[in-house]
Amino acid sequence: MSSISNNKLQNLAAIASITTAALLCALKAGAAIASGSLAVLSSMIDSLSDIAASLITYIAVRFAQKPMSYTHRYGYGRAESISALFQAAFIIGSALFIIYDAADRFFHNKLIADTTIGIAVMFICLLCTVMLLLLQRYVIKKTQSLAIKADSQHYLVDLLSNAAVIISLLVVQYWHWKWFDILTAIIIALYLIFNAYALAKQALNELTDAELAEPIKQHILQTALAEKGVMGVHDLRTRCAGTQMFIEMHVEFDGKQTLYQTHDLSEKIENRIMRDFPTAQVIIHQDPYGIKERRIDHEIKGSCQL
Repeated sequence: MSSISNNKLQNLAAIASITTAALLCALKAGAAIASGSLAVLSSMIDSLSDIAASLITYIAVRFAQKPMSYTHRYGYGRAESISALFQAAFIIGSALFIIYDAADRFFHNKLIADTTIGIAVMFICLLCTVMLLLLQRYVIKKTQSLAIKADSQHYLVDLLSNAAVIISLLVVQYWHWKWFDILTAIIIALYLIFNAYALAKQALNELTDAELAEPIKQHILQTALAEKGVMGVHDLRTRCAGTQMFIEMHVEFDGKQTLYQTHDLSEKIENRIMRDFPTAQVIIHQDPYGIKERRIDHEIKGSCQL
C-alpha cells in the first residue's frame, strides 16, 4: 500500500476516534445525571481522557506524515512513538482512577437511582466502541501505525470498562453483589497497567533506536544474500520510526567488478527488500569481498580486529 493511502487511513482512524470519544462522553454524561450511577460517571471521566488522547493521536499522526526536510532528513515518524508514551500515561491514569473508584465504593455505600437508563446508554457506547476498534484494527494491519495502535489499546480499555459497568449495573440490579463490582474494577485496572507497560516499552524501544525483531533482520539478510553476485553481508543496522523502517548494511561484492555493476546489484537488493517492506528506506554500502576493516559487528562483540 502506498504512503498516501496509509496516510488517508491513519487520518480516517484518528478523526473517527475523536468523534467517537466526544459522542460517548456526551451519552455517558446524560446517563450519569439521569441514573446517579458512580460507575457511569467514572466511565464518562474516562471518556474525557479518551478525547484528549485521541487529539494527541491525531496531531501526532499528522505531524509524522510531514515529508522529510533539510532539518529532519529521517522524517518525523518518531512523533508516533511520543504519542504512544502519552497514551500509555493516559491508560495508567485511567487504571488508577478505576482503582480509586473501587476503593471508594468499598468504603462508601453509594446508591444507584436508575440502572435501566445506565445499562441502555452503556450498551450503545459498547457498540460504538466495537465499531471504532474494528476500524482501527484494519488501519493498524494496513499501516502498522504505532500511534493508532496506542489509541486502539486505549479504546480496548474503554470497551472493557463499558462492559464492566454494564455487568456491574446488572449485578447491582438483580443480585446486589457489591463486591463483584469492586472485583471487576480491580481486574480491569490491572489489565490496563499491563497493556500500558507493553505500549510504553515499544515506544521507548523506537525512541532509543532498538533493532527490529530478529525474524525481520534474518529475512533482510537472506534477501540480500540470495542475490546472485553477493559474497557476504555485515554490519546490518535497523531501526523504526513510526510506520517507517530504516535499514543499513554493508554488502560484499567481487572487488574486480565495476562500480556500475555493484551499484546495479545493490539496486536489485533494495528493490527486493522494499517489496517485502514498502515503507523501508534501505542504504547499502558496497565493499569488496575480503577487505580488512573495522566493523560494528566486531565492536559489539568487544573485539577490535580488522
